[in-house]
Amino acid sequence: MTAGKPAKLMMSFAIPLIIANLGQQLYMIVDTIIVGKGVGVEALAAVGAADWSYWLALWVIQAMTQGFAISISHSFGEGNQGRIKTTVAMSIWLCALIGSIMTVICLSIGKALLRLLQTPEAIFGNASAYLLTMYSGILVVMAYNMAAAILRAFGDSKTPLVAIAIAGVANIVLDLLFVLRLHWGVVGAAVATVLAQFLAFLYCMLVFRKMDLVKMSREDWKPNWNIIRNQCRLGFPPALQHVLISTGGMILQSAINQQGFVFIAGFTATNKIYGLLESSAVSLGFAATTYTAQNYGAGLYERIREGLKSSVRIAILMSVCISVVMIGVGRYLLELFIDQTNANAQDVLQIAYQYLFIMSCLLWFLYLLYAFRNTLQGLGNTSAAFASGVLEFLARVSVALIFSRIWGAKAIFCAEPCAWIAATILLAVVCIRKVKALPRNSNRHSG
Repeated sequence: MTAGKPAKLMMSFAIPLIIANLGQQLYMIVDTIIVGKGVGVEALAAVGAADWSYWLALWVIQAMTQGFAISISHSFGEGNQGRIKTTVAMSIWLCALIGSIMTVICLSIGKALLRLLQTPEAIFGNASAYLLTMYSGILVVMAYNMAAAILRAFGDSKTPLVAIAIAGVANIVLDLLFVLRLHWGVVGAAVATVLAQFLAFLYCMLVFRKMDLVKMSREDWKPNWNIIRNQCRLGFPPALQHVLISTGGMILQSAINQQGFVFIAGFTATNKIYGLLESSAVSLGFAATTYTAQNYGAGLYERIREGLKSSVRIAILMSVCISVVMIGVGRYLLELFIDQTNANAQDVLQIAYQYLFIMSCLLWFLYLLYAFRNTLQGLGNTSAAFASGVLEFLARVSVALIFSRIWGAKAIFCAEPCAWIAATILLAVVCIRKVKALPRNSNRHSG
């Protein structure tokens, strides 16, 4: 990442991740299709009612592991192999500890969260069973995400692609077995997802065994409090940011739950498509973080400025192309999730497409959000990302608690786009200022 054209480097890094993320989203979509068509609209609504509560844990894990990987990228850019190994070891210790604590806490409060969100009684049993099963796999999810983050820090985006491909195939097979053959319902879908993530982790471990950079000695595993403090500085603020985002989302989910299971089912169908909308943005964000962090570690500040311009251009181009496709074929994709023999099928479809259309029109804000936020994270700046999380929280809560009462339930369709817009404006201002303020010398270690 420290030599060559920024746009080409970021795209070559991002494309395998885009394919991997699309694969991950597709196998999660298969979960939803099998549940929606094989079990019913009520089961689809139950999975949707648990989504934000699970995303609370998942997004904290993803943000934290990505934050831990930033200092690995810095050390990789510097060429400091000893520090790389120690930083990887400290990241593993932190993930094991935090993952264990999260598992206990989430399993303890899972049902209470669903009650707090006013989950309809008709779907509460399935929603709680699905959520608690997913929470039981938190350590597995933490392990895979940390492994993938370490690989991305080294500039390897291909191994996560293969890992997700393996997981995707396994997930589909296990879904068919657990849900349709053994009739485990939503629990079967959750078990399939956790096992698939475990297989992805195992593949990453096989790759690590061949890499000298992660062959640690006993000395590398001894606690290094300076590195641990730095890891916490980089990992905790993004995690807290996502706690805020998820909390806002759960308040929004509470407003959605009050509209009944038909409305919930429509939102659930679109939220699964939302994963496809967002996956390329996430991949571009990972590319921006790794590119920025490696060049920052090497002191190549002019390349960071060039990289930001490239990531913004790529973000706008990608988002416009995806929006056009989704507006054109989104309705047909949504039909895959809905049992057309159900009496409420057309109402569910109408709600889902209205939501998808609004998100597609404003998608470019989401892509710019990732370009700016992840560039800042690559620089080691986590305070702006946290502030943007506060704005996202306020936007979602305002729509859920205020505007939905003024303009009706359909105002909820604007919650996500409003959150993107608020966060993007702040991040754009801060990121551009920070990048412009970087020294003009090409390498900080020279002179």
